[in-house]
Amino acid sequence: QVLLVESGGGLVQAGGSLRLSCAGSGVVFSRYIMGWFRQARGKEREFVAAINWTGEHTNYDDSVRGRFTISRDNAKNVVYLQMNSLKPDDTAVYYCAAGASPRAWSLNEYDSWGQGTQVTVSS
Repeated sequence: QVLLVESGGGLVQAGGSLRLSCAGSGVVFSRYIMGWFRQARGKEREFVAAINWTGEHTNYDDSVRGRFTISRDNAKNVVYLQMNSLKPDDTAVYYCAAGASPRAWSLNEYDSWGQGTQVTVSS
């Protein structure tokens, strides 16, 4: 399993930006599909973005497409989520996830999860 630690959350005004980071350790990081998910209070966890092993391919939920960018640096074992034009509806705990199987890409089946970082967007 991959040990994942998120950072970069915080309080920001609507229209602002944040960059989340997720540091992985314990495995060969480049062998994992990486994803970001979020869970708002009282709601189910939802998919935000994913990036394949090399970083060549990305996928986004429609609610964040064009505003958020996922990227990775395999040399540093880090995946990022750049969040721009933030809205109050983006308020949630954001989780990083790692998946060793292609099912992570096609079915959102991830093997390892971080502890989450809170993002709060004020109106």
